[in-house]
Amino acid sequence: MNPDLTTTATPDYGWSSFIANPLHDLLSLIHGVVGNWGVAIIILTLIVRGLMYPLTKAQYTSMAKMRMLKPKLQALRESCGDDRQRMSQEMMALYKKEQINPLGGCLPLLLQMPIFIALYTVLNLSTELRNAPFFGWIQNLSAQDPYYVLPILMGISMFFIQKNSPSTVTDPMQQKIMAFMPIIFTVFFLFFPAGLVLYWLTSNIVTLIQQTIIFRQLEAQGLHSRDKSK
Repeated sequence: MNPDLTTTATPDYGWSSFIANPLHDLLSLIHGVVGNWGVAIIILTLIVRGLMYPLTKAQYTSMAKMRMLKPKLQALRESCGDDRQRMSQEMMALYKKEQINPLGGCLPLLLQMPIFIALYTVLNLSTELRNAPFFGWIQNLSAQDPYYVLPILMGISMFFIQKNSPSTVTDPMQQKIMAFMPIIFTVFFLFFPAGLVLYWLTSNIVTLIQQTIIFRQLEAQGLHSRDKSK
């Protein structure tokens, strides 16, 4: 291990410093133990997703309950017709009765975004991570994957997450847009630093494992978490 890497001053991360500085310190601490920045990013991801597990479980529980409400929601649409105000009031009353937060599915993603942005900043500005190798073809975690292996794996993992997730979207156009999201994200991630894609890929793999655990628990409670045809 190069001793100079552990003594470099923390750079100025600007407006994201309140998250980027602790993130940098935690990564440095983990790196001091494992000696590899890529492995440190993986361990950081496992810590983050472990802390967020209760929210993830609440997210999929809410999505499963909303999926089971589809027949009632469809009946409301038919009874309310073009009266959007009445429809909105009836839906909110139904969600309250069933103890469902319609925005609950967005919370884990929203909480991850500041970490994602802070990690992007750290990878771009931190001298320790500049030219830091992971293994094999990844010789610079602050640069994009030269062979695009990580972004493609990220896109595949995102496809399976989407395939396994309870569907709460009923509009055909929205369903088509959602179907293309893994492809769109893969294209974006082609140009992101390999360390950032590694974080998201690891997070997706953890999500797939958590999905399996949570869905079994939901099925045991009588909540059908996904379509049997999937």
